[in-house]
Amino acid sequence: MPDRFLRVALTAALVLLALFVAQPYVTSLLFSADAPRAVTARGDLSQAEASTVALFERAAPSVVYVFARAQQGAMSFDPETGERRQGGGEQTGSGFVWDAAGHIVTNNHVIQGGGDIQVRLSTGEVVPATVAGTDPNYDLAVLKLGRVSAAPPPIAIGTSGDLKVGQFTYAIGNPFGLDHTLTTGVVSALQRRLPTAEGRELSGVIQTDAAINPGNSGGPLLDSAGRLIGVNTAIFSPSGASAGIGFAIPVDVVNRVVPNLIRTGRTPTPGIGIVAASEDAAARLGIDGLVVVRVLPGSPAAAAGLEGVDSATGELGDIIMGVNGRPVRRLADLIAALESAGVGSSVALQVERDGRAITLMVTPADMGQRRR
Repeated sequence: MPDRFLRVALTAALVLLALFVAQPYVTSLLFSADAPRAVTARGDLSQAEASTVALFERAAPSVVYVFARAQQGAMSFDPETGERRQGGGEQTGSGFVWDAAGHIVTNNHVIQGGGDIQVRLSTGEVVPATVAGTDPNYDLAVLKLGRVSAAPPPIAIGTSGDLKVGQFTYAIGNPFGLDHTLTTGVVSALQRRLPTAEGRELSGVIQTDAAINPGNSGGPLLDSAGRLIGVNTAIFSPSGASAGIGFAIPVDVVNRVVPNLIRTGRTPTPGIGIVAASEDAAARLGIDGLVVVRVLPGSPAAAAGLEGVDSATGELGDIIMGVNGRPVRRLADLIAALESAGVGSSVALQVERDGRAITLMVTPADMGQRRR
């Protein structure tokens, strides 16, 4: 009896061992998917996904790829480093269709110093373009497309005046030459300052964490309605790639500058004709305002009675403390206020003179025109 039980147990153990050894082979034989598998229905896209897809499909045909063959020896401004760079080779960036006449908006630094400029449309068609106008102070340029087989649609225009931190943002461009790339993020901050060419500073800049990389320059920053709210122009990154801090020129500035570039090829530069002390010099003197060093003869400032430093005694003259009630602490504040008012619109300067507060009315003129 014990021998029989032992034989049964041994047989059962051998059978189980055989099944254990054979199991992978049997499973592979019976269940291998050696033919295309059936597709599992996914259902509808989520509302957020559907909205993003629809936004891209509407806006992408208006986004273009800009190529500019830089002239040897030409100098251009790099907003990512704040330095001037030697030209040569091909400069690339993004742009978007502004109107039905075929005007393209991009960054000035994308085409600065460039000779032969070409634009690749969303259809793949490559079209030659000419420069209609540039404004280095705002890092904006307008190109005019040559003959196209089918006119691309203009982009929808929004406003940057009512933006809120936390709103969704969508950037479309050509980072590293990868055309029509969509990245998403939020408005990270507002009223940033960004250096542009010739030592000027652009105020009111939009900061976003939507990934912006080399090649995105000149491309559109959109809101959740697919409207243009800014022009992507620079990134802050130690490595040169996206670090989640990108900057865009607000569309309200673009909508003011671009029509002038189309109409005359340039933008009026509102100014009053003063030479101001640097912010550091004012700080060393303990002054929280803009020190007027010199007033240019025949300028609006001279007509308004502004006074600079006395050249004989070195005594301080006027200190501009505000414009139309807005505080002025450095030249960029004055420039922003004058640009907001525009050429020919009188502004009230709050001035400190000999310890007394006075108000002077001055009418900005086109200082760029005066230099021509």
